[in-house]
Amino acid sequence: QVQLVESGGGLVQAGGSLRLSCAASGRTFSSTYVMGWFRQAPGKEREFVTAIRWTGTPTYYADSVKGRFTISRDNAKNTMYHQMSSLEPEDTAVYYCAAAIPGGGSYYYSRAYKYWGQGTQVTVSS
Repeated sequence: QVQLVESGGGLVQAGGSLRLSCAASGRTFSSTYVMGWFRQAPGKEREFVTAIRWTGTPTYYADSVKGRFTISRDNAKNTMYHQMSSLEPEDTAVYYCAAAIPGGGSYYYSRAYKYWGQGTQVTVSS
């Protein structure tokens, strides 16, 4: 089994920054997994935000966050990071960390991901 634990969420003013972390553990976790972030706002579907391959490249971003968010990972620590800058109230959501086995489908879709964290709340005030 694989466990994913997110941290770093909180309340921030518009224009501010936050960094989320996702620590992975478990006997079956592999650093070759593709790691991603999704988010879900109240009353909305869960949506893709960003993803990264185990080598660090390529990275994938939703159009709405390109230029503002940066994903990275440290395979030695089994940890993924999500630096969010220029935050907007529309970024308010619960952010979920996820892990996908390579070859499971498009990383833009949640069905490609096998493991999920419990989520961390990000609230951006205007």
